[in-house]
Amino acid sequence: MRRDFIAAAGGTAVAALTSTVAAGPRRIGITDIRQLQTRFAEVVASDHRHGGRLSIESRAGQLADEALALQESGIATQRIRAQLYATAASFMSSAMWAAIDGRRFEAALQHHQKAASLAAMSGDSSIQFRIWSHAGSLYRHLGRPGDALAANDVARNLPIARRDPLFASLGHARHAAIHGLTGDTNAVRRSLGHAQEALDRADPSASRPLWITAFYDQAELDSLALAGYLSAGSWEEAEAHAHRSTALRRGAMQRASAITTARLAHAQLRQGALEPAVATAMSVPAEVSTHPRVTGMLTAFGIKLTDRAAGSGPARTWAEYSHETWRIST
Repeated sequence: MRRDFIAAAGGTAVAALTSTVAAGPRRIGITDIRQLQTRFAEVVASDHRHGGRLSIESRAGQLADEALALQESGIATQRIRAQLYATAASFMSSAMWAAIDGRRFEAALQHHQKAASLAAMSGDSSIQFRIWSHAGSLYRHLGRPGDALAANDVARNLPIARRDPLFASLGHARHAAIHGLTGDTNAVRRSLGHAQEALDRADPSASRPLWITAFYDQAELDSLALAGYLSAGSWEEAEAHAHRSTALRRGAMQRASAITTARLAHAQLRQGALEPAVATAMSVPAEVSTHPRVTGMLTAFGIKLTDRAAGSGPARTWAEYSHETWRIST
């Protein structure tokens, strides 16, 4: 009887061991990559709808951790591992952009370090481009044009920017926006010329990452031109690009449209067109005005309007409207 028990127990143990060995480590494959890419598309879409929210930043960071966890949970080919790192870097770049967009700059700097490291391990120059291009935008928002130009140069010198004119165009357009901070209108105009020439050469049917095709087009180029000329003090040129960007903007880009509209109001105000400027600022949809960048632009608009024409009809109109609608201080 004892022998039977030992034999039975031994048989159970062997069966369990055999089952474990047979199952083995999980194999990570292209299906896992595609599932993560679907989630990345959702993050990008959410960013375009809302932008800057801490929830987007947190979600993107969590998904990056999930992608990295797969590296440790099974076996994969070198190609799949590279794609996992690229996907994790993509999520971190979205976390970084959400932090930039939400004016959480310290968090953005931290996300950049992790994103850049993951992108380097992936060997994917397209996601490296996104991360370093974002870094250029981060330093631009921080008012550090030297660092912004250096970071954007990293992006512009990557292989993807030499191979694909669309990436080259975005690199030049963001360089133009940075040059605006230095007040160098000629540099702004020169970079925009390069950006336009590259965009005109870009093959619209070429296969590209979702993150760039979802937002970069002629409307975005004109929006960056608007930012550059506005910073450089070229008000008429800024206004012209604002109108063009607005006319071409895709309907889903609500936040980008609001930013363009707020910048247009600034350009009109600087030219002394008080009533049109106020009308433009008031056209920003209330539901988008809570975006940190839009709120900041509208607040600055109110301050400049008061400085320029305190007590005027347009200033009173804006003060009343902003108090009742956005509750922002002018």
